[in-house]
Amino acid sequence: MAATSTTHPDDVRRPWHRQLYVWVLAGIAAGVIVGLCWPAFGASLEPVGNMFIAAIKMVVAPVVFVTVITGIAGVDSLRRVGRIGWKALLYFQCATLVAMLLGLISINVFRPGEGMHADPTKIKLTESAAGLVTRGEHQNWWHFVTDIVPSSMVAPFVEGNVLQVVFIAVLTGIALHAVGPVGAPLVDGLSRAGAVIFKMLGYVMYAAPVGAFGAMAYTVGKFGGSTLLGLGKLILVFYGTAAFFIVVVLGAVGLVIRVNIVKLLRYFREELLLVVGTSTTDTVLPRLMTKLENLGVPRDIVGLAVPTGYSFNMDGIAMYLSLAAVFIAQATDTPLSLGAQLALVAVMILTSKGSAGVTGAGFVVLAATLSTTGVVPVAGLMLIFGIDKFMSECRAVTNFCGNAIASLVIARWERALDPARVRRVLNGDPQTAPAALSVERSVSHA
Repeated sequence: MAATSTTHPDDVRRPWHRQLYVWVLAGIAAGVIVGLCWPAFGASLEPVGNMFIAAIKMVVAPVVFVTVITGIAGVDSLRRVGRIGWKALLYFQCATLVAMLLGLISINVFRPGEGMHADPTKIKLTESAAGLVTRGEHQNWWHFVTDIVPSSMVAPFVEGNVLQVVFIAVLTGIALHAVGPVGAPLVDGLSRAGAVIFKMLGYVMYAAPVGAFGAMAYTVGKFGGSTLLGLGKLILVFYGTAAFFIVVVLGAVGLVIRVNIVKLLRYFREELLLVVGTSTTDTVLPRLMTKLENLGVPRDIVGLAVPTGYSFNMDGIAMYLSLAAVFIAQATDTPLSLGAQLALVAVMILTSKGSAGVTGAGFVVLAATLSTTGVVPVAGLMLIFGIDKFMSECRAVTNFCGNAIASLVIARWERALDPARVRRVLNGDPQTAPAALSVERSVSHA
């Protein structure tokens, strides 16, 4: 795509005050201060954050559509597309299982819910929590299969359903590949359309610091310090487990494919800050795809692995599900043997796949799991509802890191990744820097 063109060294070595991550960090810090000092005003800033997130989501579906089609249409053989697909799904399933088991181990070791002695018969769900629980009760494990096929060609773009967009794009890409020269003008037109979409993205990214400010001010102002203190131990356990997963587990995967996880996190620092500020990975999907291509991951792999990973490789949600379910059991004094916990994990592996495009996905899927099994009282969800917004930030960061490393793994598995180029990019070689690294330059180079 045009947004991945190289830049002049001066584009990378620019003053600190022109770095996107500096302004996003400043926006997050200002949002925390406003939320703590003026909670009512902070809570009223929710529309500011939502507006930025909506603007990003506006271009997500077109970016995915164009990238997947041009990637598939450009491959030599459709066998490669199928091979990439099954390798991606296999890796996603393994990563999900590891994340869930790690959450299970962590919650059993630190046991943050012990001693709370909450009586589930006396817990009342608030109206907002009850609404999410109701949605969860109607969320079945087979939805991730049946919901892949859209009701129309237009519906996925209107609803922002990334998985359905991928389905349409894959079919279109295969068809264009099959007709050969006849479809070449259309493929060229889509490539040009991609340049326009990334130009739009460059404009939207000017508002990233403001969006992060509004989203963080709302979170802190609405759910503030008292909520954090009340369940601080659970939050620390979850954040600590997620950090271990990213640094140690994903770090070990990085060593196998010869990618330094610390340098990779530094490379994606702007995107990670945006995820923290907005509590969603949707805001950085186009930038993740662009920067992975710049690392040397082929476009067809990026186009298939990243959007599919946003539906099937949510390591943060997987970890949260096992950890939160056992926490509720501990807090409500519900006996839960190791066999029962593993049975919960087995159900969660299926129910978690239906969370793509669902608002409050982690909480909804947890409600679906507890409702399906009937082992842990669903009313116990109210114990963690107040801190779910803070947990969602950690879930989103973990999801992002998992999908970033997943594409590199699949590219290396396909023997399509050049470790030397990856090292050059991660070491900051200015000749390999993408234009998307700079908001100012992304507009002029997109």
